[in-house]
Amino acid sequence: MITCFIRYQLDPSKRAQFEQYAEAWGRIIPRCGGRLLGYFMPHEGTNDVTYGLVGFVDLAAYERYRNTLRRDAEGRENFAFAEREGFVLREEGTFLRGVEATLEAPRLKAGT
Repeated sequence: MITCFIRYQLDPSKRAQFEQYAEAWGRIIPRCGGRLLGYFMPHEGTNDVTYGLVGFVDLAAYERYRNTLRRDAEGRENFAFAEREGFVLREEGTFLRGVEATLEAPRLKAGT
């Protein structure tokens, strides 16, 4: 699996709009063939950087996803919403592969 790691720089006064945008991708991405691993909003520290992670079996699957997304009405509207509202100041993406031995590593239990 490969993961598209997307870093967004936001207008910090418009974080609520970005959260609405991310929630819409929660419906759109799976329908178009991606595996949404999640969007991550600022909690502490930097208040204008957020991340999105989307998984694909391979780059060919990503290309199929992109083609499907271009035809998806809700996806096009979500992109237009971001443009209209201007909450994304910068977006950059890269494709990563996981280090197999670290994926789905056992999680710590609360209090340990």
